Amino acid sequence: MADMMQFDLVSPERRLASVEASAVQIPGADGDFTAMANHAPVIATLRPGIVTVQGANGEEKFVVTGGFAEISPEGTSVLAERAMPAGEMTQEVLDDFVTAAVAARDNATPEMHDQLAKQVGDIALVASELGLQAKV
Repeated sequence: MADMMQFDLVSPERRLASVEASAVQIPGADGDFTAMANHAPVIATLRPGIVTVQGANGEEKFVVTGGFAEISPEGTSVLAERAMPAGEMTQEVLDDFVTAAVAARDNATPEMHDQLAKQVGDIALVASELGLQAKV
């Protein structure tokens, strides 16, 4: 059996997961990566995407809009700006995510515009992965 590590996912609203996991796929701002037991210490910024957790009970997926991941040899913690189980994502919730991202982009300084435009695109990709339609 694969080595296991502690995985925790929290958002400002609630704790979404606290489980033993063999691997966690994370949507990093600089690219997706997988954290496993005994991983080198890393702190990474998240982009909007899907966190996939491989655990004893199978696979769980969570939608995140951003935040940070702290990986250590003992475990992984994700501190998300907003997060929810992928199964709870509805068109209405997605529309709220898109509206907030578009408003941030449209009100951004010129220096931040490209970064926030990418965030809107990332949310649209998440929608596509979940079979939803992002109205950008």
